[in-house]
Amino acid sequence: MIFRRRKKYIPIKPKEAPDIKKDLWQKCPDCNKMIYEGRLRENFKICPHCGYHFRLTVKEWINLIAEPGTFEELDADIVSVDPLEFKGPKTYKEKLDEEMKKTGLNEALVYGRAMIGTAASVLSILDSNFIMGSMGSVVGEKFVRACELAMIEKKPLVSVCGGGGGARMYEGLISLMQMVKTSQVIRKMKEAKTLYISILTDPTMGGVAASFAFLGDILLAEPKALIGFAGPRVIEQTMKQKLPAGFQRSEFLYQHGMLDEVVPRNQLKPTLVKILSIFSSQ
Repeated sequence: MIFRRRKKYIPIKPKEAPDIKKDLWQKCPDCNKMIYEGRLRENFKICPHCGYHFRLTVKEWINLIAEPGTFEELDADIVSVDPLEFKGPKTYKEKLDEEMKKTGLNEALVYGRAMIGTAASVLSILDSNFIMGSMGSVVGEKFVRACELAMIEKKPLVSVCGGGGGARMYEGLISLMQMVKTSQVIRKMKEAKTLYISILTDPTMGGVAASFAFLGDILLAEPKALIGFAGPRVIEQTMKQKLPAGFQRSEFLYQHGMLDEVVPRNQLKPTLVKILSIFSSQ
């Protein structure tokens, strides 16, 4: 009788999955392709595959628009209070503390003096990373102070609007009042013939869009930015009809005369420098 030896099979482990560090790669939410973080930063945080514009932080906006080392922040210590003593899963104070730790900001809006090209300007930036850039009492007050500074020092105001949260519910009616407050100061700016350039980014919605964001003398917007009052889904449900393709995107608004220009981020600073040089010469 012949005995055959059993073959010994050596288990082969499957190849280990590649370790992709999240801090080195980002996935584009538009085309779903992976992008190396270094390449993304070099390309102004624009997807090299589809042109999607990732949202920027306040610091990134300052580095993009202002000349290096020229931005001087003002009123950085102003913080919101809790006038309604808001109750919920989180109190308003807890929410503010959480947002401050996450963003390193005291509030959603930052403003100050800056050089843009050769033009001494006032720069205001509303960051959608802080409670979605919603408009509360401090956001309204700081924007008004930015406008007043521009009028007093006879400088143009450049405002980056990235507010998708509308009026801040934690402050109730006080938040809604900021729409009137900011609109009134812009009327004073027009009377004083102070140039106001508004840059609309993704998203610019709600009370921000319905007040100071759309009242600029010159309205610029980033490509494919969502801009409007109520969101597309809310409008479709209310009107019971399908909206046109690209509705409330910057290109659609430009085609219908609501914007002066849609400007890719890598062309934004040269565009601002050109506009400011034209107006400063006059």
